[in-house]
Amino acid sequence: ENISNFSLNITDCTQVVVPEEVFFTVAAAGILENLLILIAVVRNKNLHLPMYFFICSLAISDMLGSLYKTLENIFIILCKMGYLTRHGDFEKKLDDAMDSMFILSLLGSIFSLLAIAADRYITIFYALRYHNIMTLRRALAILAIIWAFCAGSSVAIALFSYEAATVIPFTILFPLMMFFILCLYIHMFLLARSHAKKIASLPSSTVHHRTNMKGAITLTIFLGVFLCCWAPFVLHILLARFCPHNPYCACYMSIFHVNGTLIMCNAIINPMIFAFRSPELRSTFKKMFYCPR
Repeated sequence: ENISNFSLNITDCTQVVVPEEVFFTVAAAGILENLLILIAVVRNKNLHLPMYFFICSLAISDMLGSLYKTLENIFIILCKMGYLTRHGDFEKKLDDAMDSMFILSLLGSIFSLLAIAADRYITIFYALRYHNIMTLRRALAILAIIWAFCAGSSVAIALFSYEAATVIPFTILFPLMMFFILCLYIHMFLLARSHAKKIASLPSSTVHHRTNMKGAITLTIFLGVFLCCWAPFVLHILLARFCPHNPYCACYMSIFHVNGTLIMCNAIINPMIFAFRSPELRSTFKKMFYCPR
């Protein structure tokens, strides 16, 4: 709030405000859509596979992001109505809890995407040994480690968010993980291209290869959407920490509400990608919404 008020004094850029109704509508849609993904995977035993468990992990991260923005707006409304103060002890703890939820959502999304990328990599290049390498128990263990690490990191970062030593590693982690996943993609597609030439004479292998490459393309779409929706907000965090008094930085920070809306849009777009790219999920949704005769 202090940064926003100061920004108005040093820049001619008008602060862009998104109506609260839009926030709540987008957040509610994101929560419901990702909840449907979780219900579909739980109900359909054919979806009890490592890949879909990693997708559920990403869906939970998206739900947390939408829930964070919903609670934040409720908190702001209650402050405006006078039921809460902005600098009380209870409000400070509540703000730290919401910050932890936001960081947990971001870290959970990053590591879930990384797990999905690794799963696709193993599926494409170690297809014959995939079920021995990526067992269901091993996938659950990976998810447990991911969420334990993300939970611990989110609490630590929220408690020490005013320290530069905490902000810098957090913001560096985002581009570092994205760079690692991008390198994995490049390696994946280069090898897939060479493998495609070798198996062109095998019809069954070609079909299997195309199926796996479809999964890799879906993952690429996930990554692109994630970068478009989260990168502006991460950039806002960096600018707010290191150049809040710069007029150009202040001008960018005037679209804070738009960047927050983009985060919630990510939670809406991902389930649409799931439903569009996965025939098994589409079939499950049809059974959920249309009762068979």
